[in-house]
Amino acid sequence: MILCPACGAPHLLPAQGCAVCGFAPERLDGFLAWAPELARSNEGFPEGSFEGLARVEAGNFWFRSRNAVILWALRKYFPRFQSLLEVGCGTGFVLTGISQAFPTARIAGSEIYTAGLAFAAQRLPAVELQQMDARKLPYREEFDIVAAFDVIEHIVEDELVLRNFHQAIKPGGGCLLTVPQHPWLWSPVDEEACHQRRYTARELHDKVTAAGFRIVRSTSFVTLLLPLMMASRVAARRAGKSGGSESLQHGAALDAALTACMRLEHLTIKAGVSLPLGGSRLVVLQKGSS
Repeated sequence: MILCPACGAPHLLPAQGCAVCGFAPERLDGFLAWAPELARSNEGFPEGSFEGLARVEAGNFWFRSRNAVILWALRKYFPRFQSLLEVGCGTGFVLTGISQAFPTARIAGSEIYTAGLAFAAQRLPAVELQQMDARKLPYREEFDIVAAFDVIEHIVEDELVLRNFHQAIKPGGGCLLTVPQHPWLWSPVDEEACHQRRYTARELHDKVTAAGFRIVRSTSFVTLLLPLMMASRVAARRAGKSGGSESLQHGAALDAALTACMRLEHLTIKAGVSLPLGGSRLVVLQKGSS
């Protein structure tokens, strides 16, 4: 069901607008825009970063390894899902992997910036892509899965967003999240990325359960590389800068070595071990009663 993001009235038809308050989504840069006032300017993420991300994602061990963990979690915990919304889909790198792995499912993506959607549309011309604000998702029981990968840490009102995710999921459905972990890793990397926080496991668990979710699986990842990550964060603090997307580019030999470490870690997670420490955390959630 589509809700009016302005007044909450149900059964909104985008082409006709809200019969109660008159709200109607706009068409902006070729995309249906539910929050056009935020499409090019807000405090959540630097719009210009999308071009750099699109250039380096496929060649970077971290993005590829995160995709592998996400696809494994979907296959293991939600193998028969028929619809999925990724909130904050960015350039569409994750959605590309999901759409290829689950070709019969309805796959949709949302992003607050139309600049990100432009890159996603190049990768995913047949996927439903819309501009919207995660704090005002216009859905109730619309998708089997709602997912957000390194997104909610950008949003001050993360608890509101998690409640919106819960509302948008069909009964019996679930949610997949990845977030940056450990506040003691905070550095200029986080500031440049416009992060509001790095989570502790307890904080994240408290917030998702308060939103109505049941935790099915929670594990850290980027564990074996944590010492290297700590060293790079210390260097970033001393230098006072993160290096932008250029810092994500590595030589082929180093990238292969880092990929091998992440693959070993992935095998450990698949074997049922939930890792307590790591630069990131994955949580698999089941929708509880509203």
